[in-house]
Amino acid sequence: MNRRFNFNAGPSALPLEVLDQAQSELISYQQFGMSVMEFSHRSKEYKAIHEGAVNLLRELLQIPDDYEVLFLQGGASLQFSMVPMNFLQDGQQGNYFITGSWSQKALKEAQKVGETFTGATGEHTNFSRIPTEEELTYSDNDAYVHITSNNTIHGTQWKEFPKKADKTFIADMSSDILSRSIPIEQFGLIYAGAQKNLGPAGVTVVILKKDLLKDTPENLPTMLDYRTHVEKSSLYNTPPSFSIYMLSLVLKWTKKYGGIQAIEEWNKQKANLLYHTIDASKGFYTGIADKDSRSSMNVTFILPEKQLEELFLKEAEEEGFVGLKGHRSIGGCRASIYNAVPLESVEALCDFMNTFHQKHNI
Repeated sequence: MNRRFNFNAGPSALPLEVLDQAQSELISYQQFGMSVMEFSHRSKEYKAIHEGAVNLLRELLQIPDDYEVLFLQGGASLQFSMVPMNFLQDGQQGNYFITGSWSQKALKEAQKVGETFTGATGEHTNFSRIPTEEELTYSDNDAYVHITSNNTIHGTQWKEFPKKADKTFIADMSSDILSRSIPIEQFGLIYAGAQKNLGPAGVTVVILKKDLLKDTPENLPTMLDYRTHVEKSSLYNTPPSFSIYMLSLVLKWTKKYGGIQAIEEWNKQKANLLYHTIDASKGFYTGIADKDSRSSMNVTFILPEKQLEELFLKEAEEEGFVGLKGHRSIGGCRASIYNAVPLESVEALCDFMNTFHQKHNI
């Protein structure tokens, strides 16, 4: 079987080992005679998968005991609404640091719920960089401060997370969770859609500090109340059981290959190789993000001419490279090099880029 070089931004590459194992267990999970997709979510077999995934995520990310781990549905987009509904009280405001399209969308949903404040924005630079600590503004009325840790569209990433002792930070980490060490204690809540580094689409991980639940309003819709899912261990309703099973396999794969520390070094190696290829081209390829804000997950770049860019994407697809077209909102090219993208794929892309440069240098 010929596997393509998958650089999709999400749903994205999954480890081949994980796909092989899922295939082998698809019809009969551990010789049980049923697929995971056929298990009752109340069964002991599924419960073992579910609890195993929670425990392994806790181990890999070193999640303290005073945090809950939830598996929810609705993607990160539903969290845009759940966060302010649960934590934005009258007389307070949600403080949003705007670093790209997804933080803009999170702000838009919060504005429907209550008062908001924009404590930083990168719109004036077309989101080409992450704001400095000096550019961040806080307010005495902040209920929480929201950031998006990695910006898939523009290819920027917070290298150091903002700190302010008296603030509750909430982070959308959909596109870089599990890719590097995270100081969990700096955040009140972290959420992440699975379809980048954690598994297939369909499940959203929420890591929530228990203390935050004490002031949650009482009149929330049941399914939009974090307490509902905490009290029922994410089993209030039927969970996305197969997605959680796949997530558990990805977590086992991550542990097998050295855990977060090893994965982080691997990701740095891939990103450095690709950015070196861009920079060494001396302007044939130009990175979109400022160098000190470059993402290790989403590498964005442009070519000198639109016609040349289209030819690049056409020839790349013919050579088996998938997902290199930039987001429709900014164009250009983008290579998403999440955890499951092997180094060999990045090396192959760099070879193709160098060859294309030599053929079409202007």
